[in-house]
This record gives sequence, C-alpha cells and structure tokens, in this order.
Amino acid sequence: MSLGDDHESSGGYGGTGQTRTRLPDSGDAFGDPRRRSSRSLVTVVGVVVLLIAAIAFANRGDGDTSSSTDGSPGKPETSATAPSGKRPVTAKSAAGIPSGFAQDQEGAESAAANYAVVLVSADILKPARRPEIVRQVFDAGKVSALEKNLDRVYSKAFLEKVGLDANGDAPKGSTYVSRTMPVGTKVTDFSGSTATVEVWCTGVFGMTGESSQNPVTNDWFTMTLQLRWTDGDWKVDSFSQKEGPAPVNGDNRVSTSDAISKAVEEFGGFTYAR
Repeated sequence: MSLGDDHESSGGYGGTGQTRTRLPDSGDAFGDPRRRSSRSLVTVVGVVVLLIAAIAFANRGDGDTSSSTDGSPGKPETSATAPSGKRPVTAKSAAGIPSGFAQDQEGAESAAANYAVVLVSADILKPARRPEIVRQVFDAGKVSALEKNLDRVYSKAFLEKVGLDANGDAPKGSTYVSRTMPVGTKVTDFSGSTATVEVWCTGVFGMTGESSQNPVTNDWFTMTLQLRWTDGDWKVDSFSQKEGPAPVNGDNRVSTSDAISKAVEEFGGFTYAR
C-alpha cells in the first residue's frame, strides 16, 4: 500500500498495510503462557500499520517539508543517543502531551521521541481526543487540513475494522493496546528553527480478549519527523516511517490476555528526554 512519494514502503509496519504475526498453535491467542507461539507466520492486517498509514495519508498535503537549507549549518554529526544530564520537560499541554522543549538539537530529539509515542497511540483513534493531539503536536498551518483528513480516514468503518466502536473504545472485556517506546533518537539535519529527527521505536499493538482476531504483538520501526520551531516549541511539520531495525525475536512465553490487560492498566508511560 503506497501512501505517497515521501513515505517509504516496506514490510511490516513500514507501510505495506500488512504485518506478520506469530499465532499460538490453537485455541485462545492469549492462552496458557506455557505454550510457545507457532512458528508458522500468518499475514494479518496490523493495527499499527493502519495507524501510521492513515496518519501518513492524512498528512499528505502540498508536499512542503520543514527541511531548511538556507543558512543551515549542514547535517550534524550523528552519534548514539546518550543522556544529556538535563531535566526532562515538566510542562504538559491540556492534551497531556509534554511541551516546552529547548530550542536546540537535544530539545528537538526530546520532542520527536514524545511525539512519536502519541502519534501511534490508542488516543489518536478517539474522535474526542484526536483534535487536542493534532493541535498540540502539529504546526498550526497543518492543523485544519489534517483534522479533516484524519476524521475522514478514521471513519466508523475504519474503527470497526480494528475492533473499536465509533468512540474509539474497545468491546467490553477487551483492551485496545497501542504503545510506542522510543529506543533512540538521531538528528540528521538542524538549522536552529527546523530539524529532522529519526526515532527508532519498538512497541506493542493489538487487542486483548479471548475472541480477539488481532492479538497483541510487538514490532520495530523508525519514524522520521520534520520539526519546525514555532510558537516557542517544536512542532511536527511532516513525518514518514519505515520498518526496523529489528533484532532477532526472543522465544518468550506468551502471556494471557488478562495479564496483558492488567499490565496496560498498571504500567504508565514516560516523558522522554535526550
């Protein structure tokens, strides 16, 4: 599934619209945790594919990007992500998203990491929550068109496809899971008012519940965010994504559906800082 010239298409969560999920041999997809998952790979529609692909489609506009070449010091030298020793941001917007990032490379990396988390979250599918997220994360000039596109893309039919109702809620007894965890960040271009940041991510995605057709699984992908400094903070101008890099999967025991649901309820997320 190709969604635009500025988006890389590849397997898994890289934009094909499909992913490979290992399913247990039989019975409940979240059955006895002592059972090992099947080695046969079955191609299924991946929830995070739909999330990223839909946002990417809605994000298609006039082709303008935030990369700046005039007056730019050029591409910075990249290095492995390391803690800066600076405190993470303490301010949060009304949408609960970290804000108030520093106008430097480290601030851009922190913003990109936090924005990657919210762009592939369960909240982005909720009609009541989505406008707050879009207005907080994206450049003001992109908001109006993006809101309309996302409302069209995240239609009732789309939500039903991923097992959610019109409000973006999971069926009773089930929990919709979509959590992204940045592993590292890398600035590939910086001018002071614009930045290009790559965020290497892993995450867990899917629906808990004994009858779930989309069991919670994990994947690895890299998001590239074009950021612009505006209104005293970093905002997303556009973004793309690609598959991996992915390590060899561990032979972990499959947890029960109840265990996954409980973990989602009990373990909160983080504010990410460089």
